[in-house]
Amino acid sequence: MTSNRSYGDQCGVARSLDVIGERWALLIVRELLLGPKRFNDLLAGLPGASPNVISQRLRELVGNGVIRKRDLGPPARVSVYELTDWGLELEPVVLHLGQWGTRAPMPEGARVGGFDSLLLALQAAADPALVTGRYELRIGDSTFTVDGTAGSVRIRRGTADEPSATLTTDAGTLSAVCLGQRSIADATRSGELRLDGDPAAVSGLTSLLLALLSAAPAHAAG
Repeated sequence: MTSNRSYGDQCGVARSLDVIGERWALLIVRELLLGPKRFNDLLAGLPGASPNVISQRLRELVGNGVIRKRDLGPPARVSVYELTDWGLELEPVVLHLGQWGTRAPMPEGARVGGFDSLLLALQAAADPALVTGRYELRIGDSTFTVDGTAGSVRIRRGTADEPSATLTTDAGTLSAVCLGQRSIADATRSGELRLDGDPAAVSGLTSLLLALLSAAPAHAAG
């Protein structure tokens, strides 16, 4: 343990909390589930956290083997944080916590979390029987792959290999559509959302966008 605090309990639950139980630690894991991020990108996804606190949690999570820091090298010459294989095993835990937490009271003045939390909520709520292709989401300057070809739905940061359908939009429009504040038809008519691909593939991608509205109760990952 890199932290001085421990429950001192041999139970696996207590030992897990020794590693990821500090404030912001599990939300950092959430922010890295879709792929590596730079420090400033992590801060952007966790607007309520101070840089000093995030730096401390990163040191602890690196020290405990949950995440690692990697230098990208030239020409980028920046460092990113990413989950280790052990850290990636937390994905179903985080997704289930997101679903479980939808029944908890909404905090007063709660802010919208990072965009990754919406994509993880879509992944958790998506029906693998409907979202069966490989799609690419082009959201502002970011690109994500949706893979529904293996009987499950997984979203990851990065470009897709020969996607059967693509979505192009901005973060605000996508959030509004997924949360039921705008219809897909309205967003496409305005040109703020574009769906390309054969009709069957676009239908699968549309099912992903409507996953949160179809779920009962609504899912949320963060």
